[in-house]
Amino acid sequence: MVIPQLSVFIENRSGRLTEVLEVLGREDIKITALTVADTSEFGILRLIVSDSEKAKEVLKGQSFTVNITNVISVIAPNEAKHYARLLRILSDRDISIEYTYAFARGSKAVIILRCNNNEEAIKALKENEMELLNASELFKI
Repeated sequence: MVIPQLSVFIENRSGRLTEVLEVLGREDIKITALTVADTSEFGILRLIVSDSEKAKEVLKGQSFTVNITNVISVIAPNEAKHYARLLRILSDRDISIEYTYAFARGSKAVIILRCNNNEEAIKALKENEMELLNASELFKI
């Protein structure tokens, strides 16, 4: 139930994000989700892609610092109360969220989570009948 996610460390300067996406584009790697967290000096580009190992390899070949982490993917109605319910389930079990991001598709939202304990988070979400997606399901969205 975990999804591999690329984290790419990039300098915070004009054109650097474009360079990453051009490298992936030349390899026909599809992007399902993307988010950027930045500071004044650098950014962390997080991506869920069609082939994370290949993407990691080609980006490293272009001198980017890249790693793969596992995240959780949940689908729910795209209303704040459903996102809040998901977060409440985790916080009630003292599961911390390192970061989260989401994207909407029609009336549904796909919520990506990185928790301090992904296994316990998955267990808690399943027990509360939240709909988790595996990688192949996520890539069909």
